[in-house]
Amino acid sequence: MRNRAFKWLSHACRIVLGVTFIFSGFVKTVDPWGTAIKIQEYLSIYGLESLSGLRFGFSIWLCGAELMMGLMLLFKVRIRLISIFALASMIFFTVLTFLSATWLPVEDCGCFGDAVKLTPWETFAKNLVLLPLSVVVWWRYRRDRIFAFSKAEVGCTVLFFSLAMGLGIYCYAHLPLIDFRPFKVGVNIYEAMNAYSADPGPQAGKTVLIYRDRQTGRLHEFSLDDTEWQDAGRWEWVDTRTEELDEPKVDPTLSEFSLRDAEGDATESLLTRPGRVYMLCITDSEGLDAPCERRFRGVVERAAAEGALAVCLTPERLRGVTYRSFAGSAAVRCYNIDATTLKTMLRAFNGMVVLDDGTIVEKRNCRDIR
Repeated sequence: MRNRAFKWLSHACRIVLGVTFIFSGFVKTVDPWGTAIKIQEYLSIYGLESLSGLRFGFSIWLCGAELMMGLMLLFKVRIRLISIFALASMIFFTVLTFLSATWLPVEDCGCFGDAVKLTPWETFAKNLVLLPLSVVVWWRYRRDRIFAFSKAEVGCTVLFFSLAMGLGIYCYAHLPLIDFRPFKVGVNIYEAMNAYSADPGPQAGKTVLIYRDRQTGRLHEFSLDDTEWQDAGRWEWVDTRTEELDEPKVDPTLSEFSLRDAEGDATESLLTRPGRVYMLCITDSEGLDAPCERRFRGVVERAAAEGALAVCLTPERLRGVTYRSFAGSAAVRCYNIDATTLKTMLRAFNGMVVLDDGTIVEKRNCRDIR
């Protein structure tokens, strides 16, 4: 009876662990840029910037491996070997997230990409729950032979590997299949930035009174409705603070969206311009190859034929009011945009974001512009 109960427990742990790995791996695999940015952050913390050139390859491999591991756990493929990998990865990431929560200046560990934001302590708690599950799965299959597997398992392994790595490579070469970021298609950037900027009237808040107990010396917090603090013989006032009841409703990246040049801020004029605006995004002008130049030229010509506006956005420093042409096209005006904002809006080195009356209607990697 005990062995049977343990088998059912191990099955449950395997399924929960597999589903978690699949979800975590999938939401990161479809956005390898996001994981690469997080890897770059960790490399900077540990002083390993020299390895930053490997961040995209490692991102695709890491996210794909997690997705693959989840699929193999769920479908019980090469379970003895994969249970060892699952346990080793959970030990490693539990230690890493503990360091992130205590000593390393990381706000978000990125374990679920941009789909679900967790603080380092929340991520650590999540790993503390998953770690015992991985121990149970490993213990259940510890006596199985590591390299004994059928032809069907080999086929499934190749299939899962091809699916996971192929998905990551595709989303890196093009754009994420699912966009979890604030600049997704259908969002009106200006309206999203200013949805809560108008004065809504008195802000709801909670006043907290801090008093010291004259008898014990301990601090206590009271609300205005409490009456105990009014006993001046026992309580000594220390401080008063007001706590906001409403959390910020505007994503920080949206609130920081800004387009500028030597003449000043052009954010509002561009985002509220009626009609269509083609924003040609360039992270590095020296990395702009000839095929991309020709595609941008086609966009500029299309904008002229439609009576639309084409502009160039870049995080590179501009000297004065700057115009640029692409492969002999008409010159378009360039504006500065923050590098982080640009990477959040468009997961590509070069590409295009199209606005229609301020709403994002299309996003393309440069290689996908037709």
